[in-house]
Amino acid sequence: MIEGNPRFETTCWSVVLAAGGDSSKAEDAMASLCRAYWPPLYAFIRRWGHSPDDAADLTQAFFADLLARGDVRGVDPARGRFRSFLMACCRNFLCNDRRRSSRAVQSPVSIDAVDGERQYLAEPVDLLTPEQIFDRRWALSVLSRALAAIRDEYERTGRGELFQRLRPTLAGEPVPGGLASVAEEMAMSEGAVQVAAHRLRRRYREAIRSTIADTVEDPSQADEELRDLFAALSAPGQAGKPGS
Repeated sequence: MIEGNPRFETTCWSVVLAAGGDSSKAEDAMASLCRAYWPPLYAFIRRWGHSPDDAADLTQAFFADLLARGDVRGVDPARGRFRSFLMACCRNFLCNDRRRSSRAVQSPVSIDAVDGERQYLAEPVDLLTPEQIFDRRWALSVLSRALAAIRDEYERTGRGELFQRLRPTLAGEPVPGGLASVAEEMAMSEGAVQVAAHRLRRRYREAIRSTIADTVEDPSQADEELRDLFAALSAPGQAGKPGS
């Protein structure tokens, strides 16, 4: 979805909505979205006051419950932001704590509880509500997935080393040794390195937008989600760095 037409193809969320979770394609799309969204949900549950072990258990149980109940079928496509849908469902799940009824249903995603807890502890949790920490983790997850997509793209085309050298520019940081050192190491002119850095930043912006578009029913909603992303990163505490 990152390469090619910038108007975007069918998104994962629109596939889930259209199929109502009944087809294998919709199930695969739902599993992909769940894999992307477990870190913010884990942080959300932790901020509700649950222990790390309980948060891991509840995150898995929530996804199992989501599949078992078929809640996706009742979603209004006009309100098709997967992020908002998931947070509302999770809040309801926690209020009712349905984990017992979910144990017999296999969760569509496995989680790395150690990594989830590491990410949670990196947040200024004392300053954030559960909703704010969910949105921050969502925003940082979007940046991480976009960065991974661009890294893979550069490695596939034999430009992995160039990506690694120019990666600091994605966070607005200087390249160690400057662009002149990159030019010397890569046997390029300094002008060519400047162009490469500009293109990398542009591809990263495109990747962020494409990653966001995958979680809305209508790609026109991506602009609003982008605004929400930057707002989430401006929440109290350290802002996440795109290139980190």
